[in-house]
Amino acid sequence: MKSKKEGRIFERARKAAEQTLRDPEKIRNVIDTALHMAGSASTSSPFHELSDKFQALVRLVRAYVNRQYRIVPWQTITLAVTALIYFVNPLDAIADFLPLVGFFDDAAVLTAVLASINHDLTAFLEWEKSVAQNPAEPMQRVIDADFEEVKEEIS
Repeated sequence: MKSKKEGRIFERARKAAEQTLRDPEKIRNVIDTALHMAGSASTSSPFHELSDKFQALVRLVRAYVNRQYRIVPWQTITLAVTALIYFVNPLDAIADFLPLVGFFDDAAVLTAVLASINHDLTAFLEWEKSVAQNPAEPMQRVIDADFEEVKEEIS
């Protein structure tokens, strides 16, 4: 069960994720920092067991940011980036600089996010595999567009 403190920290990370997604430089920094931290995580840390899924999560976010893979709900991308921001934040519910235990809360948040976006992550991995098997075929591109309903007033 999440503590109130964890919930507040996660909510701040979610808000930061929404803002970060609007800034390509910031999101690339989060990705790079997360990859660096994941690479330095101890093999005995709770994070180690999640390494493959974490790498897939990072690739999903990177493909989204690079506009290579856009067939994913906004909520999934927001949750993925929230998990990355929570992971790179050294002062989350359990400070990451504490040996071994510092990654327990990160692993718990990552596990919860991975469980909630599992379907979308699996679809991304299938897309990634199909692209690797058919490199000559152009990548499917989906164009993002914001729509605004305009109502005309009749005079």
